[in-house]
Amino acid sequence: MLQRIGPGMLLSVTSMLAAVLVEKRRLKSAQEYGLVDKPNVTVPMSVWWLVPQYVLFGLFEVFTVVGLQRLFYDHLPKELRSVGLALYLSIFDVGCFLSSFLISAVKKMTGGDGRDSWFADNLNRAHLDYFYWLLAALNAIGLALFLCSFIHGEPPYRLNSSASCNHP
Repeated sequence: MLQRIGPGMLLSVTSMLAAVLVEKRRLKSAQEYGLVDKPNVTVPMSVWWLVPQYVLFGLFEVFTVVGLQRLFYDHLPKELRSVGLALYLSIFDVGCFLSSFLISAVKKMTGGDGRDSWFADNLNRAHLDYFYWLLAALNAIGLALFLCSFIHGEPPYRLNSSASCNHP
């Protein structure tokens, strides 16, 4: 289970780095074709540039979501498995809440003083690439913390069989 979550987290970082590269390429194309101040004109760039980051993101989901589901389901007593699944699903709710907060905070901190925020209405002036860098850094910190706890911690799968949670 935890062996799936780690690679999934690494794929998440890689996916964000791919998103940075694609967004930088898109901004460069917009600049080369003089489309920076034309937000309604399509940037001449193939949609296929998005495929690698979405494949990586899909693989991240497969590894991490399945690993988390198994972790919350397998390491709880039979009587608490529904609570474990509820906790597992609540992770996504907390993530959505924190994501909304992060976007609001970044928009407020990067906009103002006549500057475009990272989320400007004109995507050709916005800097989503900076936001993807931020997400990659946050994911890398999460991965580092996960690896530290995995290496130095005492996860449930390392306990001997006498420390079972199944009490009569």
